[in-house]
Amino acid sequence: MRLALMSDIHGNTVALDACLEDVEQQGGVDHYWFLGDLVALGHDPLGVLERISSLPGAVFVRGNTDRYVVTGDRPPPWIDDAVARPQLVPQIAEVAGSFAWTAGALHVAGWTGWLAALPTEVRMTLPDGTRLLGVHAAPGSDDGPGINDQDSDDELAARLAGCEADVVFAGHTHWPVDRTVGTTRAVNLGSLSNPNSRDVRASYVIVEGDSAGHTIRHVRVDYDHDAVIAALEAQRHPGAPWLVAKQRG
Repeated sequence: MRLALMSDIHGNTVALDACLEDVEQQGGVDHYWFLGDLVALGHDPLGVLERISSLPGAVFVRGNTDRYVVTGDRPPPWIDDAVARPQLVPQIAEVAGSFAWTAGALHVAGWTGWLAALPTEVRMTLPDGTRLLGVHAAPGSDDGPGINDQDSDDELAARLAGCEADVVFAGHTHWPVDRTVGTTRAVNLGSLSNPNSRDVRASYVIVEGDSAGHTIRHVRVDYDHDAVIAALEAQRHPGAPWLVAKQRG
């Protein structure tokens, strides 16, 4: 059994296509897990949904930015913060414009209901009996600190408490992590797009298992960052300044 796990695509079909091609070059997989933040804020949210929804054996989890697109919620800073700090106004306007752009594209194409119906977790038991849980940030939450390498073992253990899984997979922080606390292994996939590090390659995870055991490994894939930047600039995308900076590391 082979499983590919990806998260934080953020509307970037260039990164997604490179990773899907990499999976096929490695012999393909039986299942795909896409763990949220699928569409906002990138240049091609519709292309992302069309590709991943057509993959056999694919399941999906809602991320915090997927929720923002559907509900109108927004990440900080908020308008009230700008009262005390007027210099935040351009940032707030850029974020609002980016989410509105994505929400409008999905609404016109009829994808809003699909995104709204996504679950907050996915589970699987491997042939060797290992219980897997996939979430966006942490069990029971699509936001917050998630699985990271900064918190203490006690802090992470508290975040994973009651998860009823042997391995928990998440994304959200855009930083690959593999830690074990107590009896639970916590794996952050990293991100396909907008990494929080100088390594701008896409990051995803492959799980391989049979009745004798399993392996979990991170995979890094380079892709055409100039193509992403060109698409954002051609669209005059409202979030282009921040997204271009991420593409350039």
